[in-house]
Amino acid sequence: MSEKNSNRDNKRNTEPSFNWRGVIGIALAIGLLGLAFFIRGNGYANVEEVPYSRFLQLLENKQIVQDDKNYPFRLIVSEGEKTQSLIGFYRKAAAGTDQAVKFHTTVFLPFTSDLQQKLNAAGIQPDIKMDTNIWGQALFSFAPIGVFLLILYFLFRQQIRMAGKGALNFGKSRARMLARDKNKITFKDVAGVEEAKDEVTELVEFLRDPKKFQKLGGRIPKGVLLVGPPGTGKTLLARAIAGEADVPFFSISGSDFVEMFVGVGASRVRDMFEQGKKSAPCIIFIDEIDAVGRHRGHGVGGGHDEREQTLNALLVEMDGFDTQEGVIIIAATNRPDVLDPALLRPGRFDRQITVNLPDVKGREEILRVHSKKVKLAEGVDLQVVARGTPGYSGAELANVINEAALLAARRGLKGITLAELEEARDKVRWGKERRSLALSEKEKTNTAYHEAGHALLLELLEHTEPLHKVTIIPRGPSLGSTMWLPEEDKYTNRKNELVAGLAVSMGGRVAEEIVFGDITNGARGDIKGATAIARRMVCEWGMSEKMGMVEYGEHEDYVFLGRDISRARDYSEATAEQIDQEVRKLIDDAYAVAKQTLTAHRDKLEVIAKALLEYETLDGSQIKEIVEHGRLINPPRGIPPSTGAKMPPEKPPKQVIAAPDVAPPLPGALGGAPA
Repeated sequence: MSEKNSNRDNKRNTEPSFNWRGVIGIALAIGLLGLAFFIRGNGYANVEEVPYSRFLQLLENKQIVQDDKNYPFRLIVSEGEKTQSLIGFYRKAAAGTDQAVKFHTTVFLPFTSDLQQKLNAAGIQPDIKMDTNIWGQALFSFAPIGVFLLILYFLFRQQIRMAGKGALNFGKSRARMLARDKNKITFKDVAGVEEAKDEVTELVEFLRDPKKFQKLGGRIPKGVLLVGPPGTGKTLLARAIAGEADVPFFSISGSDFVEMFVGVGASRVRDMFEQGKKSAPCIIFIDEIDAVGRHRGHGVGGGHDEREQTLNALLVEMDGFDTQEGVIIIAATNRPDVLDPALLRPGRFDRQITVNLPDVKGREEILRVHSKKVKLAEGVDLQVVARGTPGYSGAELANVINEAALLAARRGLKGITLAELEEARDKVRWGKERRSLALSEKEKTNTAYHEAGHALLLELLEHTEPLHKVTIIPRGPSLGSTMWLPEEDKYTNRKNELVAGLAVSMGGRVAEEIVFGDITNGARGDIKGATAIARRMVCEWGMSEKMGMVEYGEHEDYVFLGRDISRARDYSEATAEQIDQEVRKLIDDAYAVAKQTLTAHRDKLEVIAKALLEYETLDGSQIKEIVEHGRLINPPRGIPPSTGAKMPPEKPPKQVIAAPDVAPPLPGALGGAPA
């Protein structure tokens, strides 16, 4: 990519800024205008205009000042003029003293032939000054006014040109050309999405050697749509394509098309493809295409709007040029469900590449890419961190490395150790510990038993995930957290695992009821998450024997208001009542299992809660020790017991209030059950 093309693209996208030159020009013009008036009136400033008859009286009364260097008497003679000027001083009595006042009088030549005789009789010899450059003086007097008018002319001409330029460029595309020397990202910087990288590698090979594909009759896809959750590296992958292809790369966001004026978006689409044809072979990348490519006809306020016109123009342009021109469209979105079907058909976007969350191998590669920019301590095994971060996206893993580096710097370490990486992992997913939050002993005790209920059920029930950590230190929006980590990446969940998860969610509320005989609002998040999972088990996953393998309602991850507002429920009121009964049955059964299990192991619940009150944080192995041996054998190292920690009273308090829960994640995702 040449620098000339980059400069040309920058000029196309430059917009008029604040006109400092115009402001300076106006100030200069006003100054020149004032200077003109000053020059024109400078010769007679503070001068008393005296009629010729009055001058003769002053001359007869000998009030004219004469023979004084400080008060000169001057006769100004202009050739070709019928008038002459006298400038001098006369004495004026004021407050008992004489004051010299400067005066000016005009002498008309036909009537003043005896003026010289009268001056000689009074003993006055005026200094005669010849003023012959009449036109020069006039030009000098009016020159500032002319300059002022000239500056105004050039100023307004420039403004008119800029206004015209802005109006003409309003419909121009805002696609930015990415210069080759400024794009330092290649496929080496993209990790964890090997399948997606292999598919887009074909695009790069076609742009480098199109005959390789054309000789067999094959054609490269016109458009490629990158689909995946946020943070998985879709935009990064597109930038890597630009870095590898060594061809012009135009980048634009979907929101750059639509403006407040009708027709601007469609005009920008046409101009963008026109630029692409002139720079072929090239790549046009549209980020967040769902901003302009939504379903037509689903608008709440009507179907014919500016966005639909822009989409229509995009559909026509994508299907209106030949792929042999070498223009390839790459688009990225995390909302493929709202895109118009006409946009996704073959011939426009021929290929959809799914960029999923990385697996354990991909996470390790991503961590290695980002760890090159920081300093790791010796012996740090990134594979351990990768195994402990299932469900993390590439953006979250990059944030883990960055948070670990900041934490190590605050601690004054020379390198990032595994402890900082694990703490950064917990901070990114569950929030930072809020040790400064002052909790009363009642709330602290209630939180300890709540989290002990979750932790004990995770250890006792058969089909649960391994317990990672339980803490009563406030973290993020919660007062305490029970965290679990899957042993391996999971993509499906069995019914037994889901039912066990419901029982674990009920553990906090059940523990409060068993120990205190009362409940708090601390289980709000547990109830919300358990209800969502139970409803999906009944309505989506066919895990209810009574309702059968039938999907009730069209369930999608995101809500599209324009489409969903008019969607009618596809089952009867009787079926809805049965669904509610089945959801309630799953929750009640899970509550019963949790209550039966915790009641049978009440002693272990007490030991876990007391250990939490003493040490505040316990990991999964320590909870397992309590379950197996009835006591804590290896307490946490480096953490002194909490001073002044009180054991729960014999009689429960009348009212204990804890902070509301944060909703636990859906099955297969990483999370915990904070209280």
